[in-house]
Amino acid sequence: MTTTMRKSLLAIGTSAIALVAAGPALAAGELNALVWCDHTDPELIRPFEEAHDVRVNLKEYEGTGTALSLVEQSRPGDWDVFVIDGIDVPRAIDAGILGELPEGTAPDTIFPEVALDELQVRDGKRYAVTEKFGYNTVSFNKADVDPAAMEDMTALWKDDTYKGQIAVYDYYLPVIGMVAMGLGKQTADLTEDDLPEIRETLFKLKDNAALVGEVVSSQTAIATGEVDILVGGGEWVTAGLSAENPDLDWILPEQGGVRWSQSIGVFADSERKDLAVEFVKYILSPEAQAKLATSSCYWAMPANAAAGDALTDQQKQALRWDDQPDYLKNAQLYPSPDAELDAKMQDLWAEFLQH
Repeated sequence: MTTTMRKSLLAIGTSAIALVAAGPALAAGELNALVWCDHTDPELIRPFEEAHDVRVNLKEYEGTGTALSLVEQSRPGDWDVFVIDGIDVPRAIDAGILGELPEGTAPDTIFPEVALDELQVRDGKRYAVTEKFGYNTVSFNKADVDPAAMEDMTALWKDDTYKGQIAVYDYYLPVIGMVAMGLGKQTADLTEDDLPEIRETLFKLKDNAALVGEVVSSQTAIATGEVDILVGGGEWVTAGLSAENPDLDWILPEQGGVRWSQSIGVFADSERKDLAVEFVKYILSPEAQAKLATSSCYWAMPANAAAGDALTDQQKQALRWDDQPDYLKNAQLYPSPDAELDAKMQDLWAEFLQH
């Protein structure tokens, strides 16, 4: 999931206080967490509050930059728990925001492919744990699109077979990553020399697209039948809607898809570190992981494989649980360009939007 994917068609309810100030007031029996919207379901938070006789105050945010701005405006000790994009964990460690987690905080049943120790462990010390992951790939309505045809990503741009049936998720990194994979490239190895071919392919995709939209508009388009295919979609778009419309599905094409992840950790200056660590452990427990995976905000895979025992067969099917071994092998991480290449990719995306 990207940092712009924190919205949903569904209204989000919460039993926790919505913190409106940058720095929440400290109080006994409270824990302050900076989180993504999937943590705000009362069914997820209430068991921890009751077990520890504590109130969890949740501040929902979108984008790591926004979170860091909130932290900068806060007083040391204001925040206790931090949910952050997995790729941004090193940045938070470098800034001294995340504190060391005790040994044993991370369960040994985390899917190895998403453990991301290279990002979350430094000098033998763990600072965060992956809690949830998913894919930017292809969502589709199988009542109107042959699922077998979606196994080849290039079908979306090589001709006009699906012209007018396609929506494209408006976020440059995952879609550029997907197109690069469709061209046989590795997302980790992209350079400026790859951009002309990616540009040409993006323009072909745009010629076939009915719209390019952010989370809500692109999800609405496929949910209402305005389009039949969403490039950049995935379980986060269709899994939560599949119970009402079983024809909505998603797939990782033979060329693969882009994998996102989110992590959880404790603020280095938290004044309630023990309780914060207990909250992290709770979120990583199989029962909480199943609730987090099927949040009303968006569905995605739990990082703890043991959560499978707490998911229903329908939920597993919607998340493509049995396909995960192959999907994890065939997915690549988001492109991670340096500042110069990132600027060029953003310029390319601006061209794509105007094409």
